[in-house]
Amino acid sequence: MNRRKFSLLASSSLGLSAALRPAFAQSATPDPTLLTTTLTPYGAERAGNADGSIPAWTGGLTAPPLPPDQPIDVQLPFANEPKLYTVDASNLSQYQDLISPGIQSMITNFGFHLNVFPTHRTAAAPQYVYDNIAKNVTRAILNPAGGRLGFTGGYGGIPFPIIDTSDTLVGGAQLIWNHLTHFEGYSSHTLMSPAMVVSSGQVIMSAGGQSKFVYPYYDPDGSPETYEGYYSKLHSLDLAPANVEGQETLTWHSTNVGLHPDITWTLLNGEARVRKAPNEAYDTPVPGYNGISNIDESQCFYGNPSQYDWNFVKKQEMLVAYNNNAMHLLTAQQYVLPKFPNPDVTRWEKHRVWIVEATLHPGMHNVLSRRRLYMDEDTGQALLGEAYDADGKLTRCYFVPTRSVPSIPMVNPVCIVVYSLVSGDYVCQGQLAYPPYQATEYNGPQAPSNFDAQSMASNASF
Repeated sequence: MNRRKFSLLASSSLGLSAALRPAFAQSATPDPTLLTTTLTPYGAERAGNADGSIPAWTGGLTAPPLPPDQPIDVQLPFANEPKLYTVDASNLSQYQDLISPGIQSMITNFGFHLNVFPTHRTAAAPQYVYDNIAKNVTRAILNPAGGRLGFTGGYGGIPFPIIDTSDTLVGGAQLIWNHLTHFEGYSSHTLMSPAMVVSSGQVIMSAGGQSKFVYPYYDPDGSPETYEGYYSKLHSLDLAPANVEGQETLTWHSTNVGLHPDITWTLLNGEARVRKAPNEAYDTPVPGYNGISNIDESQCFYGNPSQYDWNFVKKQEMLVAYNNNAMHLLTAQQYVLPKFPNPDVTRWEKHRVWIVEATLHPGMHNVLSRRRLYMDEDTGQALLGEAYDADGKLTRCYFVPTRSVPSIPMVNPVCIVVYSLVSGDYVCQGQLAYPPYQATEYNGPQAPSNFDAQSMASNASF
């Protein structure tokens, strides 16, 4: 594969002036002081865009922290704000430079539309995260065998806040690891996280239950020296529907998959033991999703990135689903509709994103030969994406409505949508209430045994 050199050029499509180019072009030795001057602590441009439609970042949305036994409060700061305009099939050509190909297909072929609101840069993180990000500028290093295999040295914040745009493979690898390790708090416990599947217009619940997360990479008391290499651990317990009740899954995700790969354990109904699940990765179809989504398609991309070469493409203004706090007033049934997620309650805003394209590394196999992700400059997380099959046909679209949680503070997903552009079927999973269950979420310390496979087996009921 040729390593073509790219430079970011000022143009109307990028919405960036020549004066802003040094803000995100990395030199051979990146300068941490940029994160206190022209860049935000996360490496985004502090300045707004030329026409003012993207404002300057002024610190994000923050509030005092809550006690760990109190549910996370999701404020509604923009609840009464009028929309600016709606994009549908009748005026798509006017806005298509701001809309990903996957969303364009949803609009033209399936009747979807976008309600666009003023942009608010609400992204924020705790000071210890900002401090770690500044240190990561000079201590985080991609795996010398290939950035797709991981990184070392980084800790407690996105590892690469100042992207190397001079080498597309380096910049792309930095961006995918920023996405995978973006900040979503240190630990959380959600009482219900439903997964809804829509097939042939029929809405069904595939699975839903308790989700417990811990992010050892973000332990406030940790360090690169004490970090053991797994950035997140997820323990899920299915509560519904009845055919999956009691099933459990434990997954550990690694920041250096070339050294220690991700691990998944499962406990299935009727089995009295916990098994390692080596096939619960990559393009393995998610059970119960009717073939709509594979393991590595959650959150636009999820899990082990080693199958792909990740190439930085450009930075661009795009419409993304941002500040969707009001979605917490809905049930899953109100949001997940027979044709697509309810467009009239989804808020879209214009933000700058990093665009990364993934192509299969030689010798690797995945049913999706090419992926493209659009990563929020203010948080590092992918908010849009699309995927192509082995014949190069656009087959999948992803979008991730986010919310702002000022008491942590953070911006993270409300839900995750994987949409088939072939059939019009889709999957939606996330923090939505599913009566009689509630999507109540707590942020606080958890017992280490919650994320231990032996403890999962000993505590299981059969």
